[in-house]
Formats: sequence, C-alpha cells, structure tokens
Amino acid sequence: MIALGLGWGMDAFEVTLVGSILGVLGPLWKLDGFGLSAILGAWFAGIMLGALGFGLLADWFGRRTVFLASLMIYGIATFATAFAPGISFLLILRFVAGVGVGAEYSAVNAAIAELIPSAKRGFAASFVMNFWSVGTLMAAILSWLTFSLLPSDFAWRVVFACGGMVALSTLWLRRQLPESPRWLLAQGRAAEAEAVIAAISRGEVLIERVEAFKVEVIPAKRRFLADLQMLLAHHKGVLALGCVLDFAEAGGYYGLFAFLPLAVLPNLHLAATALPPFYIAGSLGALVGGIAVSLLLDRLGRKPVVSFCYGATALACLGFAALAPVGTTPIIVGFVIVNLLATASWVGAYPTFSELFPTALRASGVGISVAVGRIGALISPFLIAYAGKTSLAAALGVLAGFWLIGLAAMLVWSVVGIEARGLPLERLSKSPA
Repeated sequence: MIALGLGWGMDAFEVTLVGSILGVLGPLWKLDGFGLSAILGAWFAGIMLGALGFGLLADWFGRRTVFLASLMIYGIATFATAFAPGISFLLILRFVAGVGVGAEYSAVNAAIAELIPSAKRGFAASFVMNFWSVGTLMAAILSWLTFSLLPSDFAWRVVFACGGMVALSTLWLRRQLPESPRWLLAQGRAAEAEAVIAAISRGEVLIERVEAFKVEVIPAKRRFLADLQMLLAHHKGVLALGCVLDFAEAGGYYGLFAFLPLAVLPNLHLAATALPPFYIAGSLGALVGGIAVSLLLDRLGRKPVVSFCYGATALACLGFAALAPVGTTPIIVGFVIVNLLATASWVGAYPTFSELFPTALRASGVGISVAVGRIGALISPFLIAYAGKTSLAAALGVLAGFWLIGLAAMLVWSVVGIEARGLPLERLSKSPA
C-alpha cells in the first residue's frame, strides 16, 4: 500500500505545484485568468487521455506494467517542466504529465481493490488515497520555502525539478509490487496467480485464496469497443455512478484549487507567494478528512458515508462564500473546512465505484469514469474565472453545484445499488446494477 501511495502522493504534489505557480506565472508571462486556466486545462486533458488509454492497457497487459509506466511518464515530464522556455512548452509538458497521472488513477485503483481482503478493502483503498494529502502538504511546504528563499522566476522551476526527481526515485519501491492475482486469473494464468498469493502469504499479508475466486476468464485479444459494449450492457449503472461521482469531485476539488489564484487573489490583492500557507493549512485539513473516511467506510458503509461527504462539502462551499469577504484568516479557515470535506468525498468515492466493476474490466471502467470526470475539471477553472468576475460568492456557488451533482448520484445509488461493505469483489461484479 505504501508503494502505491507514494506514487499517488506524487500526483498530488503536482496539483499543488500547479496551483502554487499560477499566481507567479501570470505576471511573469503576462497571462490573464483564461491563460492560466489553459495550463490547468492542458493538464486535465492529459489526465483524460491517460485514464482512458492506460485504463484499457491495464486490463489488457496488467496493473503492474501500467502503474510503473505511469510514474515514469509523470516524473520525466514534471522534471522537464523545470526547463520550459515559455508557455507553449509548458502546456505540452503539463499535458504529458497529466497522461501519467491519468494512468495512475486507473491502474492504482484497480490494483488496490484486487489486492486487499474484502473486510478491509475500504480502509486500505482510502488509506492509499490519503497519500494525496501528504503529497499536497509536501508540495506546499517546498513551494513556501523555495519562494521565500529564491526569486520567483527561478523558484517555480526548482520546485518542478524537485517534484520530478522525487517521483522517479519512488520507482524502485514500486517495482517490488506484484501483479494482481485476480487479473492473472482473469487471463487464465492460474499458476502465476497462485505464485503471487503464495509470495504474499509468506510475507504474512492476508488476501483471499484464489480457489475462492470466481473470476471470468476473458479472451487474450480484446478491443476497446468490445470492452465498452460489455460495460454498457452489463454494468451501465456502475459506470454511470463512477462517471458522475468523478465529474462532481473533479470539478469541485480542482475548482477549489483554481479558486484561490483565479478568484481570491484578484479580489483581495494578496501576493502570489501568500498561496503556499493556504495550501499547507488546507493539506492538514484534507489529511484529517481522508483519515476519517478511511475509518468509516468499512464500519458504516459506502452509501451513507460518501453521501454525507458530498452534501456536507456543498454546504461548506456556501458557508465559505459568507467568510470570504471578511479577511485572510476567515478565508484560510473556510478553505481548510472545504478541503477537509472535499478530500473526504473523493477519498470515499474512488473505492466506492472502483470495487463494483468486474476484474476483467475494472481498470477500463475506472479509466472511463476518470476521463468523463475530467470534463468537470476542465470546465471548472473557466467557470470559476467567469463567476469570480461577478463575486466570490458566485464562484463558490459554482463549486457547490458540482458537489450537489455527486450527492444526487449517491442518493440514487443508495436506492437502486448494492452496498459493497464487506462483500468479495466477485459478488459485487454480479450485481444487476
């Protein structure tokens, strides 16, 4: 879990880095709000392509191959960003880094679901997701120190170089991870699946025995349209849930991080170097929210926990709108609360829909959900920039709207869908929804 979590933390590192440098690059390269949004847009477009394409590859060639490739792509592109001579190269490299992050979403979520016993699957999956908050905290601290000690036009390059080197250094640890035994069995490679389980068992890590699995064996040669048709024919409810939950959290969460440099700075006239303390405080709040969800998913169930989190985040956004005009300190407090609840929402959402897909199509299902979800992330910064010209309250109202969409999806699933708490993956994949 730690090896997967470290890579996940590096992806979060990227989100905070981008948010931290937006306020710096604006005056340096004479970019307006929509130009800065284009930087985010290129990154999100890369995530869409990476999640969709590498989700399919993870189902075809294995989880391990993809989660190694994803970290390498991200690390190289992030390190190269430090040497971008202008906006054009920066956009290209942000797109490539996004491809690596998108691949991470698909492969890591599939691997977590398949390697962990059903009784602890919710905790384990959300535990790995919590490395995101660790990554944002690391990036915020590094950005703060770097921008405090170095000129802004050089500091942002140092931050990206450090991020790339740290990501690449975690490859060695991730190489120790095995292939998913469930995926091996789905390919008809039972002997290899047994060998992986035996190796894990010798390390005193408990997972279900392969004999207990009833995994459908799938043809070796597959096509995207055939996989998509299978998902739509037999798992359209789960696919719809994943797409809507991801659309809502991506729009709401990334919109929140676009909100500070695009809406707060222009209205409160804060220096760009004042952003890292916001992110440090927000990351601490996010870590608390993620840990809380980790402890609750297997105790209370996915339906009530995730529904509550999405609804509470929407209310917190509206409350933030009341605090924003008061001053800097209330904004920090409001940001911490919103980030705590927003992180709790998506940390709970990913295990909720990832575990519902069948093994043979899990990474593809997650990838499609993430790709559709990035549409929310793509449009959110532009909506925030537009609404922010009217008022801070209008910008926060946009964020609240995204989270309400996710709440609606969870309420529908609570009525028609299965509660996955404590159930083996093979039973979940047979659910008619």
